[in-house]
Amino acid sequence: MAKVLMYATGVCPFCVRAEMLLKARGVTGIEKIRVDLDQQQRDAMMQETGRRTVPQIFIGGIHIGGYDDLVALDRSGKLDPLLAA
Repeated sequence: MAKVLMYATGVCPFCVRAEMLLKARGVTGIEKIRVDLDQQQRDAMMQETGRRTVPQIFIGGIHIGGYDDLVALDRSGKLDPLLAA
């Protein structure tokens, strides 16, 4: 299973939904970086992704985007192969 990293905040409903979807697809461990607790982490996320919103999700080191991007990957059938890599 590919490593999953998610930039998140403690009160983000889209972060919760993203985590639920990933767990439903068999992901057992998600490395979460809380950007609401550390401004340097938010700055690093913005520099790495070019985005300000959370979640920002990486699967196997590949930035896939936010919750809507995750759902689009799942609906297109491309999420499971990416997670299996």
